Amino acid sequence: VQLQASGGGLVQAGGSLRLSCAASGRSFRNYAMGWFRQSPGKEREFVAGISWNTISTYYADSVKGRFTISRDNAKNMMYVQMDSLKPEDTAVYYCAASRSVFSGTSYDRNDYAYWGQGTQVTVSS
Repeated sequence: VQLQASGGGLVQAGGSLRLSCAASGRSFRNYAMGWFRQSPGKEREFVAGISWNTISTYYADSVKGRFTISRDNAKNMMYVQMDSLKPEDTAVYYCAASRSVFSGTSYDRNDYAYWGQGTQVTVSS
C-alpha cells in the first residue's frame, strides 16, 4: 500500500483543517488505517484510527471530540477532520495502514506497516 497525505497548512487556534490520505496499490479496503503525528523532539504519537470495515474508530484523548476520522473505500481515501485546533496540535501528520488485513483499530504504531510522507500542520495562537 502506498500512501500520500495532504491538506496540512497554517491555521489560527480554534480553526479547522481536513487532512486527506490517498492510497494506491494493494486492496486499501482490507486495511485498518490510522493518523499519527510527530512534533520536534517528541515521539510519533497516535491520533486516530479506523477499522478496515469502518465500524470502529478510536481517538487519542487529546483529540477526542475535536477530530473525526473517516474513510471512503470506494475512492481509496482516508480523512481526518480537525476542528477547534490548538497550538499543541502543531506537528507533522502521517497516515498509516495496518500490518495485517481485516484488523481493528490500533493505537500502537508497530501495528502499522505502511506510512505516508507526512503533512505539516501549524496552529498559531
